[in-house]
Amino acid sequence: MDFEHNAQTRDLLERLRAFMDEHVYPNEQVFFDQVRAMGDNWQPAPIIEELKPKARDAGLWNLFLPESELGAGLTNLEYAPLCEVMGRVHWAPEVFNCSAPDTGNMETLVRYGTEAQKRQWLDPLLEGNIRSCFAMTEPDVASSDARNIGSTIMRDGDDYVINGHKWWSSGSGDPRCKLYIFMGKTDPDGEDIYRQQSMILVPADTPGITIRRSLPVFGYTDAPHGHGEIVFDNVRVPAANILLGEGRGFEIAQGRLGPGRIHHCMRLIGQAEVALEKMCRRALERHPFGKPLADQGVTRERIAESRILIDQARLLVLNAADKMDKVGNRVARKEIGMIKVAAPQMACQVIDWAIQVHGGGGVCDDFGLAYAYAAARTLRLADGPDEVHRDQLARLELKAHR
Repeated sequence: MDFEHNAQTRDLLERLRAFMDEHVYPNEQVFFDQVRAMGDNWQPAPIIEELKPKARDAGLWNLFLPESELGAGLTNLEYAPLCEVMGRVHWAPEVFNCSAPDTGNMETLVRYGTEAQKRQWLDPLLEGNIRSCFAMTEPDVASSDARNIGSTIMRDGDDYVINGHKWWSSGSGDPRCKLYIFMGKTDPDGEDIYRQQSMILVPADTPGITIRRSLPVFGYTDAPHGHGEIVFDNVRVPAANILLGEGRGFEIAQGRLGPGRIHHCMRLIGQAEVALEKMCRRALERHPFGKPLADQGVTRERIAESRILIDQARLLVLNAADKMDKVGNRVARKEIGMIKVAAPQMACQVIDWAIQVHGGGGVCDDFGLAYAYAAARTLRLADGPDEVHRDQLARLELKAHR
């Protein structure tokens, strides 16, 4: 088990850190100011569009996509430290065309799309010309069990007709979102409950799609990205839009969510590192009761514990990435499940301690910690809640002793 960075990763890390120092960190406030100035007019922040060509010119574009010549040719293990650095600023991954849900959707198209589907949708996504959405979760069922999905994809001649009610469809609020990858049932009464579901490509401008609202996250709209509640009412698309074939949706979901989960965890480690840095600086600057917070025992304990928790989580992530590279996402599902529980909990705890050190300032937007906490807490639910991953882990452990 060797997690030492190779020469390519070290080179990319050096260039990525330099780009972040020069272009991203100085513009953190610019992004928020631009989004606020737009109000309800959900448009891309100009600063991101300005930085994308710079990132591309710097050779820092499409760094993900393992096992594909379309990206940077990195393995999951090689991509992990780069994803962590990008994750230090929540909007930075988009600058490098490495943001969710587009990364997961691009990997889905690479793995499971036909050549025609790739030409129509993958190429413009790789170019960063459009964005996309993944429509799986539903408000009317317990969607942590994907077998419960009630939406339907029914064959009608040369078309499929789609009906369903989705929510938390991330990316749907962006006017550049041109594609939904939709999960529903093509065989609702099929005997094999894991072969009832399918996935299909739905152009965002297809008649019958209504975005009811964009759901706030702890009061944050996440504009211009958004998490939509969407109704699909007799939405008709060509039969050629089906991914991999009828009954393959559950299989695709497992293949798609593994990389997505590990990317979230990598970015969370970056967020936790930033929170710890802010905690340390604040502890050295503030002097309650005649001495710095950094001299208070409880503060030191939390700083030390934060370092332990972050490094533990990072090692778990690297181990999962290494396992994914060597034996594939399905075989590495235990390691992926472990980090999906550990990383969000770690980030929530570290950010919470950072908020505490900042006092009242920690819960407003002045230090970015409130938004970071909201995002980290949400990831204890996204891509499967903690309880589901723990249940799977327990079953895998018990299986070895039966």
